[in-house]
Amino acid sequence: MIRKASVMTVFREHHDEYRRRHDELWPEMEGMLREHGMLSYSIFLDAETDRLFAYLEIEDEERWARSADTDVCRRWWAYMRDIMETNPDDSPVSRELKPVFHLGR
Repeated sequence: MIRKASVMTVFREHHDEYRRRHDELWPEMEGMLREHGMLSYSIFLDAETDRLFAYLEIEDEERWARSADTDVCRRWWAYMRDIMETNPDDSPVSRELKPVFHLGR
């Protein structure tokens, strides 16, 4: 199992909409994430800074990287571009965090 974390930004006026869209995650998006080795995925919001902290556990880096090339992922990115910072290809502006400490099994 591989742990990954990143930070993104949601626009202040869209905190509730961001949550709503994830509460109604498309079944085909969830299926694609699982097919690409996602074991667990959590996103937390710091409402004071508009920063999102994403934490996920995956099975394999290469398999996970291929998820970005799927049609459903590209459609999700386009769906989210109006409520968060995105790159020209609609992917979220994201900064990967480096692990510095873990205490667990």
